[in-house]
Amino acid sequence: MKRVLFVCSRNRLRSPTAERVFGARRDLDVASAGLAPDAEEPLTADLVEWAELIFVMEKRHRAALNRRFGRRLRHARVVCLDIPDDYGFMDPRLVQLLEARVGRHLP
Repeated sequence: MKRVLFVCSRNRLRSPTAERVFGARRDLDVASAGLAPDAEEPLTADLVEWAELIFVMEKRHRAALNRRFGRRLRHARVVCLDIPDDYGFMDPRLVQLLEARVGRHLP
């Protein structure tokens, strides 16, 4: 089972949507977190070390991830989805983007 982590800023809209969409797959163990101090589920070193594949929503998330957890990213592949913070939770347009962009990186 592949361990997949979705990361955005506050873990309120994009990454929880991705967790819900891909959490239904039996071949994935999925989690989500946010980089901001006030995130619903703040990103921790333990989560970073747990993940085999990390999807960030924006390039700035990748930069922040590298700054804060660079040494802990040795075992994880990080993919930027380039999805701006323009969508609500489970917005059908966001779901469609996630399925298209994440799907090409999963078996």
